[in-house]
Amino acid sequence: MQIYLDHNASTPVEARAAEAMLHCISGLPGNPSSTHRYGRAMRAFVERARQQVADLVSVQSSQVYFTSGGTEANNLALHTVTRRRAGGGRIAISAIEHPSVLEPAAALQSRGWHIDRLAVDTMGRVSGRTLAAQLRHDTALVSIMSANNETGVVQDIAGLAQQVRAAGAVFHTDAVQAAGKIPLNFEASGAHLLSLSAHKIYGPMGVGALIVDKSLELVPMLAGGGQEKGIRAGTENVPGIVGFGVAAELAANGLAQSNARQHVLRKRLETGLARYPEVTVFAQEAERLPNTVQLAVTGMDGETLLMQLDRAGIAVSSGSACSSGARDPSHVLLAMGVDPQLARGAIRVSLGRDSAEQDVDSLLAALDGQIQWLHKSGQVAGW
Repeated sequence: MQIYLDHNASTPVEARAAEAMLHCISGLPGNPSSTHRYGRAMRAFVERARQQVADLVSVQSSQVYFTSGGTEANNLALHTVTRRRAGGGRIAISAIEHPSVLEPAAALQSRGWHIDRLAVDTMGRVSGRTLAAQLRHDTALVSIMSANNETGVVQDIAGLAQQVRAAGAVFHTDAVQAAGKIPLNFEASGAHLLSLSAHKIYGPMGVGALIVDKSLELVPMLAGGGQEKGIRAGTENVPGIVGFGVAAELAANGLAQSNARQHVLRKRLETGLARYPEVTVFAQEAERLPNTVQLAVTGMDGETLLMQLDRAGIAVSSGSACSSGARDPSHVLLAMGVDPQLARGAIRVSLGRDSAEQDVDSLLAALDGQIQWLHKSGQVAGW
């Protein structure tokens, strides 16, 4: 039995995306910057994909800048705003951001920028009141993720962005986990900058995008050949971009059906988990991505539980795949006020398009086995 329930870490490349990439790789040679017919053919591949990604978030293709992934897109967003403000200032980020926002912010702090951490409530949400209290006259940028990679909690991006715009600051949202799982409309969101990653939506690794408001001009991080309208030097990863484009189109077309299926499966999982008083499901009362459940079993370490499930043929995560292996409790759960010991026991289940009822039932059976073992060993209070 092999069951993959770690789709927030990465998704398998969709067959049609892989076929399009193979067609690109095995077809004519050419550099998309070249003006001859081979170069023009490669440029056509890139521009078609740009339009497909634009359609996913309801923008014009000119607002899409391809990157190597979500991490580079997040870094480029922070880089752009801070380089345009030579005198320094303040940046506000939520306490639950992905490391690809937290670490660049820490680097900026070492260079004199003041970083304000936005607290979240017990469900992991940033409130308008919290944001308002942190906005200052010298706040240059606010970065709040659209949906959390661990808990799946969805933020009120439109409401928060409206506050930021009113304060005269730039608003960035990391939408890497939200894309393909909930509808995204860039203009309606009010964001100035939005980050995407292909491998979270059944595209290839190594490619992403930054979506940019027409009023904002990016500042390049790399010097070189002038690709991506001078913003990202280096020959484009054409096969990866092609795969991203196809994956984006399929994600947009299949969003409603996928959401409905995953809502049903998540309810099945959480109904099964409700039988066990020693199981905590985090942020269960908040609006969440339909595919994501973060839970902990009292008395069991998360890494231990993850390995036991892996032995049973079930792949889940103990948190963010980008910081896996860390023994510290999740910074997301700690920010939500979760007890550190319970936070250490957290695992994340993230369903995918092909997940089935049998997968959920197999996971519940495997968890039941682990809980029964805890009962027999006397490691659960009250047993």
